[in-house]
Amino acid sequence: MEWWQAFWSTYNTVIFSIGVNAMLALSIYLTLSCGLLSLANAAFMGIGAYAAAMLTMQADVAFPLALLAAGVLPALVALIIGIPTLRLSGVYLAMATLGFGEVVRVIVLNLDVTGGPMGLNGIPLKTEIWHIALLLALTLYVLARMRRSKIGRAFEAIKADEVAAQLMGINVAGYKLLAFVSGAVIAGVAGGLNAHYTFTIGPGNYAFENAVDILTMAVFGGTANLIGPTLGATILTLLPEVLREFKHFRLAFNGLILIVVILYLPKGIWDPARLRALFKRTSTKKEI
Repeated sequence: MEWWQAFWSTYNTVIFSIGVNAMLALSIYLTLSCGLLSLANAAFMGIGAYAAAMLTMQADVAFPLALLAAGVLPALVALIIGIPTLRLSGVYLAMATLGFGEVVRVIVLNLDVTGGPMGLNGIPLKTEIWHIALLLALTLYVLARMRRSKIGRAFEAIKADEVAAQLMGINVAGYKLLAFVSGAVIAGVAGGLNAHYTFTIGPGNYAFENAVDILTMAVFGGTANLIGPTLGATILTLLPEVLREFKHFRLAFNGLILIVVILYLPKGIWDPARLRALFKRTSTKKEI
């Protein structure tokens, strides 16, 4: 159909971005669910994007194997930096992981093999909508199973009270590292998908503002369950299209949204308890 072809040719990148951003929001949801405020996910996304792009461009590796590498390489890096870094918490962990992101950006900026400041251009367009839909669905399924498992209960216990969790016999350091590495895998795969539909990537795509964007998506949607980060990513991806005339103020809008949500909706727009209470009040008023 002509209308569908016209719609798809205009908005396919936006639709692809919704799926990729949902995966990124879920990657930071995983670390937040364990009480970790990490800002390294943009860097992990960049590592995955460059790894996948270089493999398909320079080694002619099959796309599925490139995506596998995009998940494995950030996981190894997360494992190496996570062991010493995850001893920190709160703002100190955020600062350490933000510093790691800057180190990654500077390294990529100064390497010839990564294209330096110009980045990589001419990346083959291999990502299709079913790739993103399948991997997003798989991510949601795995995280949903994880939430209901022993691992998910351990994450919640650590988030609620780390000292109490340790006294209960929970391996706090091990579970924190698991959350950190798993989040890196999801972010890296999202980066590999992103690189293969944007045609070009550069160091500036994975800087500080991108780390803040990922955090904003998760916090805006809410981290009480998996719906929140997915919804937050969808809304904040569509928002620039709705506010296209104000594109130069996108970061300001994101910052303002984050402030408003923290002040008035601390659990995000998708807060099951608040929604149930609102529904109950509405039902009571109707009965009266």
